[in-house]
Amino acid sequence: MPVHTTSLELATRGNSEITDITQEVAEELANSPIQTGLLTVFVPGSTGGVITLECEPGLVRDLEEAFERWAPSSKTYHHDRAWADGNGHSHVRASLVGPSLSVPFKDRCMTLGTWQQLAFVDFDTRPRKRVLILQLVGE
Repeated sequence: MPVHTTSLELATRGNSEITDITQEVAEELANSPIQTGLLTVFVPGSTGGVITLECEPGLVRDLEEAFERWAPSSKTYHHDRAWADGNGHSHVRASLVGPSLSVPFKDRCMTLGTWQQLAFVDFDTRPRKRVLILQLVGE
């Protein structure tokens, strides 16, 4: 079964910033040699996550507030004590969300729901350049 791997580069601000990546992923998929199969989006690193959501301002804010409730940035984490980098909450949040997401596709189009988008969440505490790995398996 053929496999195609490519990547996306993002400049992020951090602090649980949610970036809609649907269009960029769709463009990569449209230009791929694989027509039907499964797409995986993966972030190398331990302070980022990949999700689906309805990417509208109200829900984005709801999620940012939920991340703060689940792993408050004001709390001291064991990771912070060990490394003194102040991003223990970033690692906890990323672990809860997960580093990857798989989406089936047909005719080089993702089979997303009407209001469903793909997003990258940068939980780290500073701006970064991120690389997302896109891997397509299919025919």
